[in-house]
Amino acid sequence: MNILMHCVYFPPEVGGLESHVYYLCRALVERGHRVSVVTSRSIRGLPEREILDGIDVWRTWLPARNPLGWTLHAALSTPRLSQLARSADVIHAQAMQSVLPGYVAKRAADTPLVATWHTSHFLKRAESRFWRPIFQKLIEWTDYNLAASQEIAGVAEGIAPGVSVEALPNGVETSLFQRTAPSMVQGDRARIIVPRRLYEKNGVEFFVRAMPLIVEQVDAEAVIIGDGPERTKLEELARSLDMADRIRFLGARPNSEMPGLLCSGRVAVFPSLMEATSIAALEAMSCELPVAASRVGGLPEIVDDTVGALFEPANPTALAHAVIGLLVRDDLDAVGARARERVVNHWSNARLTDRHLEIYQAVLDGHRREAA
Repeated sequence: MNILMHCVYFPPEVGGLESHVYYLCRALVERGHRVSVVTSRSIRGLPEREILDGIDVWRTWLPARNPLGWTLHAALSTPRLSQLARSADVIHAQAMQSVLPGYVAKRAADTPLVATWHTSHFLKRAESRFWRPIFQKLIEWTDYNLAASQEIAGVAEGIAPGVSVEALPNGVETSLFQRTAPSMVQGDRARIIVPRRLYEKNGVEFFVRAMPLIVEQVDAEAVIIGDGPERTKLEELARSLDMADRIRFLGARPNSEMPGLLCSGRVAVFPSLMEATSIAALEAMSCELPVAASRVGGLPEIVDDTVGALFEPANPTALAHAVIGLLVRDDLDAVGARARERVVNHWSNARLTDRHLEIYQAVLDGHRREAA
């Protein structure tokens, strides 16, 4: 099968959606399918075209990392997408910015279109009177709609009544994300890992505010892995709370380093204010880390008290209580083992790839029947 993807960002960009698309594409190639990706030249020096682990990657200019830049990228990438669609069996639009280019390519090449609705950007705009009718048309024009969480699927079905949207959480490459040797030196303190990009929606501020409450009960330290516009503010907050020696800001790290970093901690924390199904949380669970997560979006679909703990968002006291409750457990290793088992059974990239291929084949067969 010849599969064509469109997404705004793709590795070497770091992020949950980028990881999801990359590992899905790589698995499809390993199974003998041809995969092309139309994405952005978001980092200076990236080539316009390259073969990355067997994936044919085409990059077009990204003017800016904001809604206007995404819109212009969608328009600029549509001619290339339409050209490649003429030899493709199916187009897959990854995230809302990709659906309109995917629909134009579908019409131009008479190629069926699958769309996946990801991220809080969709949920925030779904409430807008401007965006709702646009989303309705895009959902109705797509041959098959997927969503990264039950919450997103429900919102999408509410926007476009009569259209079925399948909730299919993103997957984890469990052969990479597994228990391995820690890459950070172990000390006496219980280490908390916070693998979050430093944007307001990820709620890292509330974790920083919770740290003084945590260390009152447990001798703990934290490593925050990720970067973003809130970093300076969060570092200043940590200093003001006298937590500078307890909280280390490691910055962004490539996926290849994450298993060793995750395995350097006792628990992982996800203090999100909005979230689909967090790939980063699933990756931590796959490395046998118990997870404390805010009760928002798709996080309660993957985390419960058998594999971690949930807490109310934007509540440092509730967050601290959840983390302390985990760190003082004497069966924490067993909790982590159950977390990995859950990921392997439900959210492995192999299972995700199986389901995508079933969907692609069904959509392609339906398209051929209509053409006949």
